[in-house]
Amino acid sequence: MSRVTTFVFALFFVLFSTNSVSAQEDVNVDDIVKEMQVAMGGVTNYNNTKFIQWDFGKRKLFWNKWTGDVRVENPEDNQIIFVNVNTLKGKVYENGSLVEDDKKANSLLKKAKNWWINDSYWLVMPWKLQDPGVTLTYVKTEQLPDGNTADVLQMTFSAVGVTPENKYWVYVDQKEQLIKQWSYFKSFNDLEPKFTLAWDNYQKAGNILLSYNRSKGANGPRNVVVKSEFDSAIFSKL
Repeated sequence: MSRVTTFVFALFFVLFSTNSVSAQEDVNVDDIVKEMQVAMGGVTNYNNTKFIQWDFGKRKLFWNKWTGDVRVENPEDNQIIFVNVNTLKGKVYENGSLVEDDKKANSLLKKAKNWWINDSYWLVMPWKLQDPGVTLTYVKTEQLPDGNTADVLQMTFSAVGVTPENKYWVYVDQKEQLIKQWSYFKSFNDLEPKFTLAWDNYQKAGNILLSYNRSKGANGPRNVVVKSEFDSAIFSKL
């Protein structure tokens, strides 16, 4: 390769790299998130959503968003657990009987909260992109399976959640302004995700959109119910 050719190639590389960095710097992540939230019904409507019920795997969960009260039904071990995810107080029933051993009950209350953290994330993750402790950065654009272009955003965590070493990529469709796919990385330093799955089948739930009953193989929440009025005994009585 001649000196002239080498110089031209080097100049092209520098210009291309500079333009790529500038293009990324021009992307306002906050604007992408705001547009997505509007498309899903708006932050006010999400905050006003009081009660959500859903199935995840073999579990059924009931959540009072306003108070933090959660009921987890775990038929695999014949357990019903009432826990407030803000205070970690509650009661545990196993085989229809109250678990009175404090050590066992406290362990199961913590487990129920962790189930709720995991299972609710698969449902309301789009609303949590800017939670305290979450760092959101722009990665790139990428074509989705349906041919649309998506902005890829990376989520990392600082001392929040059950597994703060994880990271996620979420793919926000530029046309529909909705998350249509997500990738999960077990560790921040992983180059390849453990999975990339569809985040589809948006449905109106109360006054917001939620993605559930997703494509075959995508897993996720099912049978979602959103209410403003409900029987509060759900969170205290079998």
